[in-house]
Amino acid sequence: MTPPLLGLALLIENFLPLRDWICGPGRALEIQDFITPNLPVSERDDLLAAWKRLLVDHEGPRGIHGPFFGLDLSNPDRDIRAIISARFLSALEVAETLGATHMVVHSPFTYWQVLNRDNYPGLEAAAFAACAECLAPVLSRAAEIGCTLMLENIDDTDPSARVRLARQIDHPNLRVSLDTGHAELAHGRYGAPPVVDFIAAAGEMLGHVHLQDADGYADRHWHPGEGRIPWRPVFDALAELKAPPRLLIEVRAHHTRLPQSVARLEALGLAR
Repeated sequence: MTPPLLGLALLIENFLPLRDWICGPGRALEIQDFITPNLPVSERDDLLAAWKRLLVDHEGPRGIHGPFFGLDLSNPDRDIRAIISARFLSALEVAETLGATHMVVHSPFTYWQVLNRDNYPGLEAAAFAACAECLAPVLSRAAEIGCTLMLENIDDTDPSARVRLARQIDHPNLRVSLDTGHAELAHGRYGAPPVVDFIAAAGEMLGHVHLQDADGYADRHWHPGEGRIPWRPVFDALAELKAPPRLLIEVRAHHTRLPQSVARLEALGLAR
């Protein structure tokens, strides 16, 4: 079996030095310059113009990371949820302009919720209902532009919570995302299942993966191989899925080392 071609999640400043390496083989790209909810319109438009110039030669799959700071999909206040929906609708305008076919949104689920399910029996049902209402107009618009929302684990310790939510909403433009480093943090700090179990829990709902390494203590976003995640079992688990998810390395620093990081995985026969 041919190893998967890895994509990258990058800001524009980190894309520039790697442009030929990304565009040549047609690697997937996730654009991350639009994560701020209140990005000024002039700054947004300048970034869009700059990205459109740079993407002329990019023929690989493309997505964006949606805004997330302070945007809790399960917020119990309907008026606040309306603002959150509006922020995502605005982000979809960016996605449409850039030809993005996925947009990452953050899961609202936490360890506190897992610990208190029995104390507050209606907690999960209320959170699911709030998320469904918040995402309804967003998913409708996403379907119109051919974009799929990817629900990423952040503070999740239950690998199945966001999967259950996506199945309950049951919209073709909603799937789940896995961030390997976030899962490793939850495993190390809170006793959550390991990364491979997050993959198993997602199954056919897994449409997107952020590949990053960590030490089980914090959200490091190190290059694969620099932390403690066992990458061969992770890639083996991903290879068993019937529909391969979009795989993107998402690191915080040393972006010019990405070709070497991919080469290490390639030497192991895991990726290219």
